[in-house]
This record gives sequence, structure tokens and C-alpha cells, in this order.
Amino acid sequence: MGRTLIAGFGNTLRGDDGFGVEVVRRLGAAGLDRPGVELMEVGTAGIRLAQELLTPCDLLIIADAMTRGGVPGTVYVLEVDSVEAVQRVDMHVAIPSHALSVAKALGVLPSKVVLVGCEPMQVDEMTCDLTGELTPPVRAAVDVAVRRIHHLLAGELSDIMSVTTGNTSAQHASREFSE
Repeated sequence: MGRTLIAGFGNTLRGDDGFGVEVVRRLGAAGLDRPGVELMEVGTAGIRLAQELLTPCDLLIIADAMTRGGVPGTVYVLEVDSVEAVQRVDMHVAIPSHALSVAKALGVLPSKVVLVGCEPMQVDEMTCDLTGELTPPVRAAVDVAVRRIHHLLAGELSDIMSVTTGNTSAQHASREFSE
């Protein structure tokens, strides 16, 4: 496999919304040492991902907080099977689906895109002390997400998670894997 990009989305000042950034930081601190794998802290600058994809990659893994109605700390792995066409480009929208739509419009959407998300407990308010700390269940989920990403990189996705079929989002994923 060629280049793989692991991108972490989120606002670290909004508590659990910083999940994706923390996953990428944890992978970097652990010394992710695989040829062709790059880490990127997207944060709240979603358009940066589309720009980064101008350098082709075969696999894109996006880590982000995902509100799907599960128990806080639940880790989801979703394979993206379709991306909606971009209606307009807003440089300030920092959500993965928008960045993927822009990448598709530019003709640089990777052939395989996987979302690794976590059900947040708290993301609506800016943290009062601006420390951006994750809640305990989401902090624990970072380690689970890191393990899932290592399994994805090793090509072991189908062996580690149960599969539930069905439309998991209006824009994404026909196969859902959760822990």
C-alpha cells in the first residue's frame, strides 16, 4: 500500500470534541513507525485536509468525535462508501464530511476512507478553564481508537469488530463497526 494519512479533527477547547486531535497526538507520542503513514492534526481547519489530499494517498483514516446516540466513550469505525457533492466551499467548516466533499470535487478523494469516532459526553460548551480535557470515558476511548487504527493499518479490520449493516448516515458508511 502507498501513502496513508491519519487525520485528527476537533476543537481541543471543547472538551470531548478534541478526541480526534488527541488520538493523533497519542499515535505520534507512541512513535507510530510504519512506512508511508503520516499523521495530521486537522483540528478545526477542515479545509487543510482537502489541501493535504492533493498529495495522493490510498487510505485516509479520520479520527473525530461522533454523536451517534451511543454510550459516551463508544468507539465507532465506519467505512465511507459515498461522499456527497460539495454545494459550496466554506473555509470555516471543520467537519470531515465537508472536507471529503471538497476533496471529491478536486478529484483527490482516496479510494478508501475510514472514520474512527468516539461518542462524546460533552462538547457543547467551551471548557471554563480552557484546559480542553477529555471526559473520563472519552479519554479511555482514545486508547481503544489507537488500537483500532493499528488494526486498520495491519489490514485486520474485519477480524476485530462485529459488523452491523444498514445506512449509518445520510452521507457516509454502509458498514459500521463498533466496540
